[in-house]
Amino acid sequence: MIARLKVLQRPESLSDRVYATLREYLRAGRVPIGQPLAEAALAAQLGVSRTPVREALARLAADGLLVSDGRSFTVPMLSDSDVEDIYALRFLLEPEALREIGAARPSRKTLAPLRSALEDMTAAHAAGDGAEFMEANYRYRTAWMTLIPNRRLARAIELYADHVRYLRAFTLGDAAVRAVVLKGLRRLQGALVAGDGAAAAAAMAAHLREAKRILLEVTGRKSQAVAAG
Repeated sequence: MIARLKVLQRPESLSDRVYATLREYLRAGRVPIGQPLAEAALAAQLGVSRTPVREALARLAADGLLVSDGRSFTVPMLSDSDVEDIYALRFLLEPEALREIGAARPSRKTLAPLRSALEDMTAAHAAGDGAEFMEANYRYRTAWMTLIPNRRLARAIELYADHVRYLRAFTLGDAAVRAVVLKGLRRLQGALVAGDGAAAAAAMAAHLREAKRILLEVTGRKSQAVAAG
């Protein structure tokens, strides 16, 4: 009988690395809505050939994060219907994930990264620093996402959250919006500290309702601005 072979460690492909880089670029809101993404220019900036860039752009379009007109790719303008559809899925996925996390009764040590990020968000809000608030908000989300026991659920959440994440750049600069976000995340944090899965799920559902309301206002304003030209 042949001895069991060891699984070979395969390094991440260049196409995967380009995909991850561009996806993070889109998340950060660094590409204006409607601006064409030039394959050649991106390849030159990344120091790679056009092939992995082309493959990465096609994957991002398949994820729904870009749209193609047959010649180029752009960040889509989300309609009210798009936001409704995205949040319908987020309402199904994210409260359930927080229910699982809360029910597992995470320790104080486990929740330390969330507490640290929330403290940084509070300090950034007090200082009127929207960019720092957004960075800390991103760390808070990353911290609770790592606690989801069902990794398939985590991947699904990540995909649909990415569809609207770039809009944070248009919302978290507003002090009133930051105050709403802090209130929701403090409620969520309290539920997790208490190990109350049901309360954590309810807090996330309430947080998503506020996020949806704010984004519908933002997309409405941006649509009007684009129409006015």
